[in-house]
Amino acid sequence: MIKELKAASTKNKAPIWSNLAEMALKPKIAKRLVNLTKLSTVTKDNEVVVIPGKVLGTGNISHKLTLCSFSISTAAAKKIKAAGGKIITYSDLISKFPTGKGVRIIG
Repeated sequence: MIKELKAASTKNKAPIWSNLAEMALKPKIAKRLVNLTKLSTVTKDNEVVVIPGKVLGTGNISHKLTLCSFSISTAAAKKIKAAGGKIITYSDLISKFPTGKGVRIIG
């Protein structure tokens, strides 16, 4: 994943992928935990979001969201899909948004 992010950063001249690669290299204790309650309050409908950490299922989300994260709980995944959202991989995210424009890092 880290090699893929760094290669995409160089190829597309998009520093967002390099920043995510650096965040992935941090120790587990430095990674972020984000609840659905926070995601619901800081995101808008149909937004594309990257969480450099784990998404937890506490709370609810009431709008569609395209999400990519290092890790996600089963409860959070079910709630995001139930709201009409999608969970995608880093490879899919890079292919759909090569320059990183329209992608937001939260956490």
